Amino acid sequence: MVRVANDGPGDSQTLPADTDDVARLRALVDQQRALLEREDEVHRVLVRVVLDGGGLAEVAAAVAGFFRGAAVVATTDGRVLASAGALPEDRSPLELDCFDRTGRLLVEDEPVGRRDTGGRADPSRAFVRVVAGASEIGVLGAFSPGPPFEAADVHMLERAATVAALAVTKEQAVAAVEGKYRAEFLRDALAGRAGDPVDAASHAASLGWDIDRPLVVVVAETDENDAETTRTAEEVRSLQERFVRAWTQAVRARDTSVAVAGFSQEVVVLLPVAEDADADAVLRPVDQLVRVVRGDGGGGRRTFTAGVSRLVTSPADLPRAYDEALTAVHVGRQVDGGSGLAHFDRLGIYRLLALVPESADLRRFVTESLGDLATDDAPENADLRHTLSVLIDTNLNVAETARRLFFHYNTLRYRIAKLERMLGPFTTDPQLRLTLALALRVHRMRGI
Repeated sequence: MVRVANDGPGDSQTLPADTDDVARLRALVDQQRALLEREDEVHRVLVRVVLDGGGLAEVAAAVAGFFRGAAVVATTDGRVLASAGALPEDRSPLELDCFDRTGRLLVEDEPVGRRDTGGRADPSRAFVRVVAGASEIGVLGAFSPGPPFEAADVHMLERAATVAALAVTKEQAVAAVEGKYRAEFLRDALAGRAGDPVDAASHAASLGWDIDRPLVVVVAETDENDAETTRTAEEVRSLQERFVRAWTQAVRARDTSVAVAGFSQEVVVLLPVAEDADADAVLRPVDQLVRVVRGDGGGGRRTFTAGVSRLVTSPADLPRAYDEALTAVHVGRQVDGGSGLAHFDRLGIYRLLALVPESADLRRFVTESLGDLATDDAPENADLRHTLSVLIDTNLNVAETARRLFFHYNTLRYRIAKLERMLGPFTTDPQLRLTLALALRVHRMRGI
């Protein structure tokens, strides 16, 4: 110990010499100085991003550099808006288990702050909210292959989230203005008010769209009826904007020249396809887009039904194609009960059935035609309806029906006899067979 005299008379003050306590104090001071220097570096980098007019990609790159790893910026429902950096072995953060198979961040499973598993800090990632005013507009995440995240790291991530909020707000404002003009033009084109095909294609080109090529009209409409919802108007508007942004992002990731715009409860996409493409070839890319937008349904995403038109080769045919896509949506929702994907050419007899204005008439037709099979009062009714449907689809080919249903031949013969006792001699009466085929299809229409 070292004694130091006080300024006043009397006792002297005892101070520690260069002991372990002093060493620990010096280490703490050095640590704090290093943290302050790092915060100062983070501040300089973020200010430079702002002054240079940087966007989300620059923010993500800066955060990835801070932690010598990777970073992502995502919407509140988990759609990744920007990412940067990589993890060891050149792995993308999108390969981690906190993302689903479509690349959506599982925001509902990721806590804000350091990732905690079983009471232990997980060194791999940390998340903070991106907030503008009183609204949460996204999530910023960092992934580090190095030391575990500490509270100071989360604090720095929150400072970066402030800059990310500026970038998101700016991009949303620009997108809102651009989206307004694009939506107005697309609405005119779908209503046949965009002028002759040459003028329409020229105007679309000035907006960055190519509509002068073979394409189909895709309409995605939310299953929830906003006119009858209990949500507030602000919440409905926010949900629809999120829905439009999801489709816009998915489409632009595929092709920036594809026309896409959102209306009240729907999004319309003019998707280019090969001129000789059949319905299956058309549905494949549409289904890919639907999967990306839908994700796994988490993160507050709303369900929707999508409809696809026939091929058009001229902007003049867009109104007809738009009507076909809307029909596919509405009939598809009646058949599948929502969350489906339907092509106009695949609607078949359902197009005709959907034109019947009074559902009570169709329900009565089903009851009169199928009798007890119209209900599920008996456990075997659904199974018998399926057997009858396959029989009719195979044109009463017993061998083929037995193969499809994995029944023994004699078992199927027994079922046919039972169905005829319940419904009549449909195996010999073609008119009865037609009636039963229609009744089965009406029964499948959940909207009836």
